[in-house]
Amino acid sequence: MKKSFRLLFIIAFVSQFITGQNQKNIDQQTLTWIRYYNIFPLSEKWAIHSEFDNRSFVNPVHENLFVIRSQARYRANKIMELGAGFAYFNVNTQNPYNDPDYSVPEYRAQQDLTFINDIAKITFHNRFQIEERFIQKADKTGLLNDFSFAFRFRYRLQSMFTIWQKDKRSIKGTISDEILFNQGKDNRNNTFDQNRIYFALRYHFNPNIGVELGYLKNFQRRSSGVDFYDRDIIRLTVYHKIDRKF
Repeated sequence: MKKSFRLLFIIAFVSQFITGQNQKNIDQQTLTWIRYYNIFPLSEKWAIHSEFDNRSFVNPVHENLFVIRSQARYRANKIMELGAGFAYFNVNTQNPYNDPDYSVPEYRAQQDLTFINDIAKITFHNRFQIEERFIQKADKTGLLNDFSFAFRFRYRLQSMFTIWQKDKRSIKGTISDEILFNQGKDNRNNTFDQNRIYFALRYHFNPNIGVELGYLKNFQRRSSGVDFYDRDIIRLTVYHKIDRKF
């Protein structure tokens, strides 16, 4: 357990060191992410995970983007899970003071391998994920008939633990850190993409329905390579698992 926590802090330190280099312009932003997450079991090993996520700026209030994502997940054994899916992003703007007349679509495929370890009363998830991103290009007047393509590599270390439990109700805590890297000809100046540190509490009314409220600190390098977004994000998630017996 101590080794896993040590790795979590090393990741956070290294990623913050990377983002601290050559900083010139940093835009501080506050957002809310509101998400519905559904789990539909197909069998004891297979399930479909779907989510709908709306992200908005707080000051001023303005739409950032919304996401529709679906993926198939396979629990290979006690310690390993695999996933593959597709996501659609509709990006309105990355600047709440800029209100374009169009939104930029992104089509994204994703695959991940997650290792799950229970140590004492804490569950650790080590997730390795790759994404293939197709983003429609745009200029100041509108969308162009062209797409940029890039790979993105993500690693997340997450710990989950039960704080309180009674009957079928429970309160769980989550701490995670995730680092992301880009690869592509349009991302030469921002190979390091972003780092996300997350803290959350989740209340389960029963094993199938839960509400999670968390804080996410997101530091992201922009395509220029010298400009950054520093984002404070409040995230609200409703988890809903379909109750099926096998």
